[in-house]
Amino acid sequence: MSRSLVSHALVGCAAALAASAATYAGVAGAPRLPFVAPALAQTPPAAAGSRQSELFRTTMTDVLGRVVTLRVTERDPGNASGAHRHPGSHTFGYVLEGSYEVKIGDGPLQKLGPGGVFYEQPNALHAISRNGSATEKAKYLIFSVSDPSKPQTVQE
Repeated sequence: MSRSLVSHALVGCAAALAASAATYAGVAGAPRLPFVAPALAQTPPAAAGSRQSELFRTTMTDVLGRVVTLRVTERDPGNASGAHRHPGSHTFGYVLEGSYEVKIGDGPLQKLGPGGVFYEQPNALHAISRNGSATEKAKYLIFSVSDPSKPQTVQE
């Protein structure tokens, strides 16, 4: 019961933080959030035609050692990634610019524009992840709460 309560509280806090950060980033139009220490900013590997900029990362030592990451992903027109899973991550997405298409698990294909949001539970199949436009780039904010003992991404 206690673990379930912590898990629900964690997801609720993550959603609130993601919404706040996304709102700020969308309103201010800033590519980087002002509270990010330059030493924490990193660029994780990304597929050709896709760029990621890590904006923030910290370990939540008082919440089961989870790692919180905030990053911006940009996709070139028509760019897509293969089917994959994030075994230990709760992933929240917020579209900043363009068109982003996502299909998670047995859910429907979502065609999201600016302000559109999605949630990916741990180990769910991320069957489709692509820029929905052949001419415009897509840009979205990703907020994740991860178990560092599990792989970040597993390709199908």
